[in-house]
Amino acid sequence: MELSQIYAPVNNDLLKVEAALKAISQVDFPWLSQLLNHSLEAGGKRIRPALTLLSGQFYNYKLEFLLNMALSIELMHTATLIHDDAIDKSDMRRGRATVYKIWGTEPAILLGDYLFAQAGVAVSGTQSIRCIRAFSETLMTISRGELNQAQNAFNLKQTREQYFQRIYSKTASLFCLATESGGILSDAPESSIQLLKSYGHDVGIAFQIVDDILDFTGTEQELGKPSGSDLTQGTLTLPAIMLNERYPADNPVKRIFEGQRNPEYIRMAIDQIRNSSIVDDCYKIARSYCEKACQVLQNLPATPCRQSLMELADFIVKRRK
Repeated sequence: MELSQIYAPVNNDLLKVEAALKAISQVDFPWLSQLLNHSLEAGGKRIRPALTLLSGQFYNYKLEFLLNMALSIELMHTATLIHDDAIDKSDMRRGRATVYKIWGTEPAILLGDYLFAQAGVAVSGTQSIRCIRAFSETLMTISRGELNQAQNAFNLKQTREQYFQRIYSKTASLFCLATESGGILSDAPESSIQLLKSYGHDVGIAFQIVDDILDFTGTEQELGKPSGSDLTQGTLTLPAIMLNERYPADNPVKRIFEGQRNPEYIRMAIDQIRNSSIVDDCYKIARSYCEKACQVLQNLPATPCRQSLMELADFIVKRRK
């Protein structure tokens, strides 16, 4: 199923988010406008703003406030990607040259800061102290996750528990913000807000697990960046953890993390993971999170947006990029 079909209950309103993103690029400073256009033009899946709008449809759909929240979340997400690319020195993102690659580190960092500030302006338009606070707490959580990842680069002793904590911080926390804020801004009962937040957590974890699988199984054309990028940067993901668990004495991941940065070991790790049950095992874990998320939804009103959220969970574990 295509995302446009899944987003059917909120497609028209997602176009309004898209228009707001485009408007942000229209500034009286041609160079900044060029940077913003490059970063904000349509091309992403817009999963996070869609989650906000879909989560806001269960009760009192306050479109003005929800649009501001959806916009702020997409701006925060974009800013984190720009910073990530600068920190990781990544040349490609979604098949296009990154801001870092074209303009350099300092403009990338400053552009990310600019977008964080724009996100703050947008979230203030919700007129919800609770959402503004949750927005700020999520930004702190994401930053903590990035610091954790940087501190543990090429650290082979990370456990699965540490991995799940890290991907909550880096990815799932923003999914939680999207679904929780949708509930808050639609005057949902507190019990429903917590159910929506739980759904966001579980699909966010699944989303990142699948991302980490695709880093080994996807092609450069599908991913928009080279396969094995996580290993190159010293990021220990679930497939690599499983490979190390199965062959603790010697494996290509261990060699890379111990300082042998030969590209041949990246290729060997990719081949070994692809040709084992590790990929299936990781998908099973991702599916278990999506199944749990869908079970949570059964406690919410049976509406078209609930069906969309269930279909989105299914899409997350079946996507190829």
